[in-house]
Amino acid sequence: MTDGSTRKITVEALTRVEGEGALHVRLRDGGVESVKLSIYEPPRFFEAFLQGRRLEEVPDITARICGICPVAYQMTSVHALEQALGVEITPEIRILRRLLYCGEWIESHVLHIYMLNAPDFFDSHSGIELAKRFPDEVTQGLRIKKVGNRLLEILGGRAIHPVNVRVGGFYRSPEVSQLTELLPDLESALDAAIESARWVAGFDFPCFDLPMEMVALQHDEEYPMNEGHIASSARPKIAVADYEKHFAEVHVPHSTALQSEIGDAGAPYFLGPLARLRFNHERLFPQARRLTDELFPDGPTENRFHSILARSIEVVHSLIEAISIIKSFRPLKRPFVEYTPCNGFGCAATEAPRGMIYHSYQVNDVGEVVTSKIVPPTSQNQKQIELDLVGFLPSIIQQSDDRVAAECEKLIRTYDPCISCSTHFLRLTMERR
Repeated sequence: MTDGSTRKITVEALTRVEGEGALHVRLRDGGVESVKLSIYEPPRFFEAFLQGRRLEEVPDITARICGICPVAYQMTSVHALEQALGVEITPEIRILRRLLYCGEWIESHVLHIYMLNAPDFFDSHSGIELAKRFPDEVTQGLRIKKVGNRLLEILGGRAIHPVNVRVGGFYRSPEVSQLTELLPDLESALDAAIESARWVAGFDFPCFDLPMEMVALQHDEEYPMNEGHIASSARPKIAVADYEKHFAEVHVPHSTALQSEIGDAGAPYFLGPLARLRFNHERLFPQARRLTDELFPDGPTENRFHSILARSIEVVHSLIEAISIIKSFRPLKRPFVEYTPCNGFGCAATEAPRGMIYHSYQVNDVGEVVTSKIVPPTSQNQKQIELDLVGFLPSIIQQSDDRVAAECEKLIRTYDPCISCSTHFLRLTMERR
């Protein structure tokens, strides 16, 4: 290609992700000049919607942010509001919340593994195309996902946008029989998930382990879902209460979604199951920990393409935890704790399937939201995705336009991005000069 020429590659929509966006790449003299992940989906204004709303409305409204991971949004809001109100939930309510999280991790991870990410490793254009090549494996995956959906239905009232979560607990407690009847399916799904993880481990993974700062919740006693402090691979641990002292959201002209940075230097950072495994390996259930050691014999990895394998391990862990909780479950005497509205501020961080999510709320003494802040995991990962593409493109820019576009999409998909959550993909425009 002669000097001064311009080469553009356009992909109208990034396939197999939730939401809409574009990627603009500019190359000059054989090098990468700029990469811009442009999320053009209109802002959804959930933080503004919440102002003046009653506390009781918040969990249902925040659940509508995402149909794939609604529990993470509503549960993070509930934790933050309970802190603002000084509410202390019972251990029984807390354990049921973990069970609800297990359901979401199972269904969300399995959807991503089989329908969105695994096709990339076989140059398939869809999960349906993949199912033609691997009918038994995909059918098995869908059976696992169905168990996760069923957990959400029992605990949340329905599988999408659950309606049983409230500040202080749940509106109703599940029947023991509803949960115990699910045990055979959960145990069958566990065997299938272990087999699935070993299948995924046999994929041909590209090598891409550019150094990065990993960030995730870390807990002293359990694998973190809804509590813990913030761990980083590059700095001391951070209390969730100090989140806004260390993390900042910034607006960039090329995106409707805010990007997040950490530290005084405004560094990008990486969220998700790979980060959770790094900081919490010892908190996995023994069977899941042994599987991790088998599949990651060299220890923690920074290869973004291994994220699908980390998700597979978390499915196994979630199924084991769900079985354990159900076997010891006893009916709740009261499914919620009463509270009295008061002036207060509260914040919380939990682990959505695709990474840490943060909420904060200021409430008044009549039970209304004064201000709110919601930081989704995908918006936090945006800056790291751009940096990853800068590091990844030199290895592929000599390939055809279609191949470059496809490989960029594959890397972005490893993050399991939820674009609508962050506007809160892909048209790709590449210029070669």
